Amino acid sequence: METSMYDTLLQLPLFQGLCKDDFTNIIEKVKFHFRNLKGNDIVVKQGDICNQLIFLLEGSLLSQTIDEEHNFWLSETLNMPFVIEPYSLFGMYPCYNATYQVQGEAKLLIIDKPYILSELSNYEIFRLNYLNILSNRVQVANQKVWNTHIGSIKEKLANFVLLRCTRSDGEKKIHIGMEDLANLINETRINVSKLLNELQNKQIIQLKRKEIYIPNMDSFIKELQR
Repeated sequence: METSMYDTLLQLPLFQGLCKDDFTNIIEKVKFHFRNLKGNDIVVKQGDICNQLIFLLEGSLLSQTIDEEHNFWLSETLNMPFVIEPYSLFGMYPCYNATYQVQGEAKLLIIDKPYILSELSNYEIFRLNYLNILSNRVQVANQKVWNTHIGSIKEKLANFVLLRCTRSDGEKKIHIGMEDLANLINETRINVSKLLNELQNKQIIQLKRKEIYIPNMDSFIKELQR
């Protein structure tokens, strides 16, 4: 197995800790699909059946989740290394929760579900990595949900955004009306408007009609936690 390929795959969270011999055995038994995409190519759409693991090896993706019930959507930029929704591969509703679109150019590695079950699951390190990803997501989600409507307006706004993001860093964009946001975090429209304008004056966010652009999630959360 080429060293460059080994080093690339080792960056991926599910493969970390596997030795080169294990990778060689995996390559011999598992069919890897590599895809080079560019422009605004769609990788998968929200609601599509999840029957494979998709790894982002190079480039970046734009994810977009639409909540039609509450009339808003959220998008975020995801950089490599990244695996698309490993938690959606199993369970009662194995469907993608977001649409993923290429930003510029991207290189993907795709492994079909049958190979996950028949081959990769035989490796203890792979199983542990998978369980850790799933457990971490559940634990973090539990903390976020528990604190959704608790605390000051700053804390509630931070929790609202964090709860819906795949990653707690990078840029985000939320398309939502002020009244809808106020209702979702159990605050008054006036208080929400005041806080958002304060954040814009500090150049933490940018406001447009029914849109909140967060250029840097880290700065956004740090400001709200002050």
